[in-house]
Amino acid sequence: MSDITRDDVAHLARLARLAVSDAELDMFSGQIDAIVDTVSRVGEIPDDVPPTAQVVPQTNVLRPDVHEPSLRRDVALAEAPAAEEGRFRVPRILGEEL
Repeated sequence: MSDITRDDVAHLARLARLAVSDAELDMFSGQIDAIVDTVSRVGEIPDDVPPTAQVVPQTNVLRPDVHEPSLRRDVALAEAPAAEEGRFRVPRILGEEL
């Protein structure tokens, strides 16, 4: 075990500028200690175990990318609330200058 103390948690809370109650110091010290202990077990994994990104194999469930004709510009712009110079007209944002 790593033995994360209440003082360690209080120090971390001060560094993070978090207000932590006495009850939370006790609770968090146990939780952080368990997390550190669990993460430290990664070093116990044998060297012959290959690294993996996923525990179970995954397959791509997306449909194939097929090129299909889209709407003509004039049809799309006819349905727009506002159009200008062959493009959709949208409100200016963040005070940008043209």
